[in-house]
Amino acid sequence: MAGAVAPKRQDTRKFFENLSGAGKSIGVLTSGGDAQGMNAAVRAVVRMGIYVGAKVYFIHEGYQGMVDGGDNIKEATWESVSSMLQVGGTVIGSARCKEFRTHEGRLKAAHNLVERGITNLCVIGGDGSLTGANLFREEWSGLLDELVQQGLISEEAARTNSVLHIVGMVGSIDNDFCGTDMTIGTDSALHRIIEVVDAIMTTAQSHQRTFVLEVMGRHCGYLALVSALACGADWVFFPEMPPEDGWEDNMCQKLSESRSRGSRLNIIIVAEGAIDRQGQPITSDFVKDLVVRCLGFDTRVTILGHVQRGGTPSAFDRILASRMGVEAVLALLEASASTPACVVSLVGNQAVRLPLMECVQMTQEVQKAMDEKKFEEAVRLRGRSFENNLSTYRLLSYRKADSELPNSSFNVAVLNVGAPAAGMNAAVRSAVRVGITEGHKMFAVNDGFEGFYKGQIKEIKWGDVGGWTGQGGSLLGTKRTLPGKHLDKIAEQIRIHNISALLVIGGFEAFESLLQLYEARADYEELCIPMCMLPATISNNVPGTDLSIGADTSLNAIVETCDRIKQSASGTKRRVFIIETMGGYCGYLATVGGLAAGADTVYIYEEPFDIRDLQANVEHLTQKMKTSIQRGLVLRNENCNENFTTDFVYQLYTEEGRGVFDCRKNILGHMQQGGAPSPFDRNFGTKVAAKAIQWITRTLKDSYKGGRVFANSEDTACLLGMRRRAMVFQPVAQLRDETDFVHRIPKEQWWLKLRPLMKILAKYKTSYDVSDSGQLEHVTRVRPKETNTSSTI
Repeated sequence: MAGAVAPKRQDTRKFFENLSGAGKSIGVLTSGGDAQGMNAAVRAVVRMGIYVGAKVYFIHEGYQGMVDGGDNIKEATWESVSSMLQVGGTVIGSARCKEFRTHEGRLKAAHNLVERGITNLCVIGGDGSLTGANLFREEWSGLLDELVQQGLISEEAARTNSVLHIVGMVGSIDNDFCGTDMTIGTDSALHRIIEVVDAIMTTAQSHQRTFVLEVMGRHCGYLALVSALACGADWVFFPEMPPEDGWEDNMCQKLSESRSRGSRLNIIIVAEGAIDRQGQPITSDFVKDLVVRCLGFDTRVTILGHVQRGGTPSAFDRILASRMGVEAVLALLEASASTPACVVSLVGNQAVRLPLMECVQMTQEVQKAMDEKKFEEAVRLRGRSFENNLSTYRLLSYRKADSELPNSSFNVAVLNVGAPAAGMNAAVRSAVRVGITEGHKMFAVNDGFEGFYKGQIKEIKWGDVGGWTGQGGSLLGTKRTLPGKHLDKIAEQIRIHNISALLVIGGFEAFESLLQLYEARADYEELCIPMCMLPATISNNVPGTDLSIGADTSLNAIVETCDRIKQSASGTKRRVFIIETMGGYCGYLATVGGLAAGADTVYIYEEPFDIRDLQANVEHLTQKMKTSIQRGLVLRNENCNENFTTDFVYQLYTEEGRGVFDCRKNILGHMQQGGAPSPFDRNFGTKVAAKAIQWITRTLKDSYKGGRVFANSEDTACLLGMRRRAMVFQPVAQLRDETDFVHRIPKEQWWLKLRPLMKILAKYKTSYDVSDSGQLEHVTRVRPKETNTSSTI
């Protein structure tokens, strides 16, 4: 690639306006076990399909409905998917269908589809449902021939419906499908589990109890592993990695040590499919009896069961399902006779298309590896996301004796800077424990750089951060003070405490702070140490990363409130709500919150608007009120326009909507900052902090010369961010040019691509650049070795 000239942007852009769905019919069904977020996917398929001019049909009760036909296959309208976004489960029903497994059943199904001209199928389900769809597609032309022979369809009908296109989306709370980092429903299931764990922790501490929690996951341990990581469980059992023989003594010893160090509770998580090395099941009751017999601890079992499938979908699942649904329709429109059945997946932060059968094959290989007791291989086949969760859990779960630790003479300081963000404490806990495991002495700085120059620095030990993952806000204390004016005192404190490296966790102020420290290295030798920043801010406005710790929790708070507000309108007809969100000048929370809550319009600073746009939006809502959906939701970012304030927008809508709808306004305020961190933020904070400490360890070794640490190159002051598919360490000096410092936002923001998608789902005509989506990729098997700078979460 070196020396190649990048093609001009406008030449490569392709807009989906050229992709017409006229004359096409799309069938959408949900099959297998239900999962929260399936309705959001159905809604996106229906609305995107109608938007491009296709007919879209609901196929009720999964494959059973396809076989039975009749009223089970109904044309969908724009209004028929209203109010679905926030509902758990699947509104169009799901069923296991034995008949579809027979040739006769599939023949009936083919007949029912041809009668309605449906040759595009969007299947939302697990690997069994998707495998069934692929078999159906392979048999399609044979089935049509049979139908012609039996006189059930004409030769003309067989000709016009000759090819069946299939696109799958994986809806499964277990996250047990290879090829995608997350399946629809997994994040919501984690929400249910973590809500229960948080509730159990308070009662367990009151009584000094041990709780054994059984979570779903017959063949896949993702829920068990991630919930163990997100709540700091003492022990976890799951099918892909059975414990070593003799685990009973090891576990009891660990629980006993944890109690003797003053911990008042123990949490053990068991996946329902957990096994030992001989393939024998490890049940929650067995674990409970073992703890009672060996340690005499007061022990209780909680089996979560179908609670994990229930409840409203999380913000993450709604956005994931909406993005996947739109991508699925595009894939169907672009499919040709030779295109294999594909599945829409999420890799890192990017939607990709993969051949369905490659993913199914790899998913089956995991089971094969487990049957053959090749457990390391099973973990590897699950993908990098699963592997990283496991390696981080191992790093954090076991406290080695001091004599076993590597001997490092380095002192690493951790501090929070800027406004508090949920997940900061999980990141600090992870950093402290991984740092201790790597042999460093860890120091906590209270109240950011203000506390730093005042000398509020003390050593922090393994036990000091116990129970931190589920705590909101910042337990270290955080201030917005920048270090620039206090460099003399900061350099002096680094000298006094002999600090060899810095880990700064925070938002835009943390980024500015690191830049100031980096630029002051020429004047202060003390600042020539490795420095790393982890982005943690609800606004998600830090350059160099797609996602920040804390933003997911904030989105969930916004979406929850919007749900309640929309619900309050169901009793009163024709009402429009105007809601103000936080974010400074960054429209991330408003836009992505709007997509997850089903907003009609979202006003942000990055997309300028004038009075004509406001007028058009009011007219759009006036038209909407003539349909059966008689409520509207408008989100406004706090700094989107200094003149068009929330009050102004509210008054304009009230006046212009007089006689058609009335208005209410709501300013969400600091509620968006608070609360317990979401599972995503706990997990994200935990993993990025572990990666950051490992980077600090490597950089310390590289820059240790002549008995001291000296690091003054660009690449020793980095920000660790998620960029599309990988976690990347980027020098803050290089990110300077990517930043609009006046408005405290990055110059380019990936989520702006989601805005057209949000407008389409709200029935606005818009331009949608699809050059980023498109090409079918392949499931990667052999992975390149991780570089020093990049890895996948």
